[in-house]
Amino acid sequence: MFKSGFLLKLNFMQVATSTSTDGHAQVFNRMSGVARYIYENSPNYKTAGYILLAVIFVLTAIVYHLGFARSSLKPWQTAVIYVFLFLGCIILTFLAFFLPMVEGLIVAALVLIVYKVRLRRDKKKGTTS
Repeated sequence: MFKSGFLLKLNFMQVATSTSTDGHAQVFNRMSGVARYIYENSPNYKTAGYILLAVIFVLTAIVYHLGFARSSLKPWQTAVIYVFLFLGCIILTFLAFFLPMVEGLIVAALVLIVYKVRLRRDKKKGTTS
């Protein structure tokens, strides 16, 4: 009984160590495109996480500014909004490992940029009421 349990434990440890290198490859294959690119080209994993967080925060701030920001807010209200935006970006960073969050934010920013350009052009012509 003792010997078979010990052999079973040894066999499990051998399987776990043999698949640990394959586990990294499986994780990289399941990552979204931008997250994989950041993790493959950064010096270490900790730096890559911070880079991914910064990219998500910048893109989220751009989307917020283009689509939802008001100019009538006080500076302290804007600071509170950006603090909570940063806290939300931490959650988005965890989702961005395996979901295309960065890619979606890029598309949202491009759509809002096109909308703002067309709105400004129409206001210049005077056709918008």
